[in-house]
Parts: sequence; C-alpha cells; structure tokens
Amino acid sequence: MAGVVTEVPAPASDLASQFDSQEGLTPGEQSAQLNVLVVDDDSSVRNACREIARNLGHQTHVAESVPTARAVLKGESIDVLLLDLKLPGGGGLALLEEVKSLYPDTVVVVMTAFATVNSAVEAMRIGASDYLTKPFAMDELTAMLERAAERRNFDAEARRLRGRLRTQQGFGTIVGRSPEMDRLYRILSKVAFAGHPVLILGESGTGKEMVARAIHTNGPNAARPFIPVDCGSLLPAMVESELFGYVKGAFPGAVKAKTGLLAAADGGTIFLDEISELPLDLQAKLLRALQQKEIRPLGSSDRPEDRVPINVRILAATNRDLAQMVERGQFRKDLFFRLNVVTLRVPPLRERKQDIPLLAAHFIERVSKQSGTSYTLSDDALRTMVDYDWPGNVRELENAIERAFTLSSGPMLHMGDLPTQLQDFRMHQRVVHEERAEAAVAARPGGVRTIAELEKQAILDAIVHLNGDKLKAAKLLGIGKTTLYRKLKEYGISETYA
Repeated sequence: MAGVVTEVPAPASDLASQFDSQEGLTPGEQSAQLNVLVVDDDSSVRNACREIARNLGHQTHVAESVPTARAVLKGESIDVLLLDLKLPGGGGLALLEEVKSLYPDTVVVVMTAFATVNSAVEAMRIGASDYLTKPFAMDELTAMLERAAERRNFDAEARRLRGRLRTQQGFGTIVGRSPEMDRLYRILSKVAFAGHPVLILGESGTGKEMVARAIHTNGPNAARPFIPVDCGSLLPAMVESELFGYVKGAFPGAVKAKTGLLAAADGGTIFLDEISELPLDLQAKLLRALQQKEIRPLGSSDRPEDRVPINVRILAATNRDLAQMVERGQFRKDLFFRLNVVTLRVPPLRERKQDIPLLAAHFIERVSKQSGTSYTLSDDALRTMVDYDWPGNVRELENAIERAFTLSSGPMLHMGDLPTQLQDFRMHQRVVHEERAEAAVAARPGGVRTIAELEKQAILDAIVHLNGDKLKAAKLLGIGKTTLYRKLKEYGISETYA
C-alpha cells in the first residue's frame, strides 16, 4: 500500500520520496531539531523512519537490538526514542523501563506489529508518551514525530520555568512560596504553553488577574496583546459591543465601525473576569464564537463575508461556583465545559499565612522605592498581620500597608498605623488571652495561685481599702511609691485607679 510502512521490505528511498511528495510537508519543516533514535529489528522500518525524521530536520540514529540501543543512549543525548516492543536481546518494555529511569527527559514512542490492549496500556503506564501499531501510514508517523517534538519543547520550557521559580519569591508578579502556591506554580508552568482555555477560581482579592497575566506572559504568545474585560462592571450591551465589535450605524451613536476585542487580540489572550455575570444570551454568543473561531459584529448580516475570524486564547475567572450556577440554570452547561478545560484555584490568604511576611515585605519595598525612605514593620504589627484571616485577601493586605505608610510618623510601621479592623482584632486577641489565663488559674488543683497573682491582688486590695490613696497603700505594703506605680503600669492600670 502506497504511503504505509509494512513488515514487507521496501526501499527506504521510495518511502522517503512518498513522504516528500505529500502536500504541505517539506524537509526541515520542524523548527526545533531533535536527536532521534529508531530501535527496530526490521531494516526497512529503521531506514524509513530514519529518512522521514531526517526530512523533518532531525538528527537520527538507528539500532537493531537492545544492546546496540543501550550503546547509542550512553553516547548520545537522545530526545525522542522510536522503540519496537519485540526485539532480540531483550524486550522493548524492559528497555523502556531503563530509559525512563536513566533518561527521564527522553520522549518514548513505542511501535509494534504485535500490539494488544494490554501491551499498549503497560507501555503507557511505564512512561511511553505515544503508541503506533504496524503497519502505520506516513502521516501517522509524521504527526507522531511532531507531537513528540512539541512534547519535548514543552517539557524543556516547563523545566526552565520551574528552575526560575526556585530562585525567585514567586511566579512573575505573583508573590508566595507556600506549598499551596508551589502547587499553583507547577500547573501554571504547564498551562502557559498550551492554547486551551483556563478557568481561574478564587475569592475576591486573591489575584486572579495576576494569575491570568502570568499564564500569558510566560507563554509562547507573550508579545501579543493581553486584554482584560471585567464582565461584572460593564452593562451586558457594552460587554457585547466590546467583545464582538460593531458596524457603522449598528445603533445610535455608532458613527464608525469598531473592531471587537476578540478580533483585536489577534493571537493574544482575552481575560474574562467575573464571567459568571454574563447573561445567558451573551453566553450563547460567546460559545458560538469559540467553537466556530469567528464572530459577527453587532449590526452586521449573517452572510459569510461579514463574519470576522478570530485567533485568541480565552482565560476566564470568577469568585462564584459555576457548577452550582449550571445546576440552577444560571450558566450554560456547554460554555462551562468549554471553559473548564483546566481549572486553577487561587488559594485565599488565610490558607497560606506563611506568605504574609513575604507579601508584606514586597509591598513595603514598593512603597519604600516610591518614597525614597526605607520602611519596616514592628514585630507586634507583623504578628497581628500573620494571625489575621484577611477576608479581603491580598488586596486587603496591600491596602493595609499603604494605609500604614500614609499614617506613619517614621520609618517603623506600628500597630496604631494599621487599619481599624486589625487593631480591633488585636484587642480581641488580648481579651481572649486574658480570659484563657484566668480560666487556667481557676482550673488549678485547690485553686492555687502564683506569687505574682497574689502580689497583684494584694496591691489592688490595699488601694481599694485605702480609697485610692497610693502613698498609704505603698507604706502599708512595705514597698516604695515608685515600685507601686511601676507595678500598676505593668498591670495596665491607670494612675486614676481608686
């Protein structure tokens, strides 16, 4: 059969010429050169695969057995391994296990004329990234090599990003090194290079737009536009005209045509913030645009020539539960599944409190650069910030730092400079602490009290007994006046105590 690799010997040159004659494929079309190893005991298959890989611009080696393959792997850095499962000198699955153990970055594609469901499943479980069954067509092998190249490039970029993260305090402009954020970064480093939609979930103020920007700026289309659209702050008609554009005269005031953002992005990213606020009819129009990869501006006809093609990646975010909205009929199920290819949950600040000092330092450093003065937080203020639950998340923390900077009288930011809710929280903490201390005293066996507690009670009783006369109280207790005032200050009691 023309264009098919079979177990029947065929001249490698003929197979290669068949490949060259296929429309749209030319030698060296792949932009990234790979080092490919073909391991197969059939010389015709080896030669054909080698010629096809070479025509794609890859450096290629061949081996007819497991020992020969091991020798090549030791001497060469192999990017992609095309591996027959049935080989002399040891099985292909055994070599696959060795390769994934010794060379984990190598992309392995297994191929065999003896394929069964079990062997395919086992090969994929061990670590094969793709599977070909002999005889396979030329376009199957070509597509497989292209996928392998994409996988290799993808993995290399992901490793590069992870290496960058280990030397930074976060991911791009996102700050945080807690385990919760590390898990988020690992997913970000993968989805950044894909083109499919991402749904970003999180409470208000967690930084969903920053996550969307990080996905865009670390992806292959970072040079293209990133356009945020707040679906919750615009009227539905405005959202529709912004996304899809309109023709001249589409409505009163439309004196000239406007290009929609979905078309203007042109290879970039549209970030639909609070997408849960879109009305159902606009959800249907957005879904149709994503599926057909084209839009119809407002006021235009439905003729094919009036439709505008789009090439854009969609990132969406919400602080609501879209699955529940789907059940209640408030959000289209088909659009939900279209957007929910990958879901990212941005953790609230109360779930990553170890990031609070890092975030506070980041915001203080920014304020210090703007003002030209180096600021720092007092220990008491920082402890309170770490204990606080931050219902407004990172945005509330940032605002708290800016307020403290505005009210501070010096380079040290104190508790009194923080917002009222944090000061009230600190006061509540102290009350709870005192109540627990009193409860602990009452719970002691036999009501035994410490010497410090007995001393405090004796001083207070003496002052009350002498109608607030502190001089007489000091004489009665046999202590100096200065000592008495110092003790009262330690107890947090004012000098007007009577």
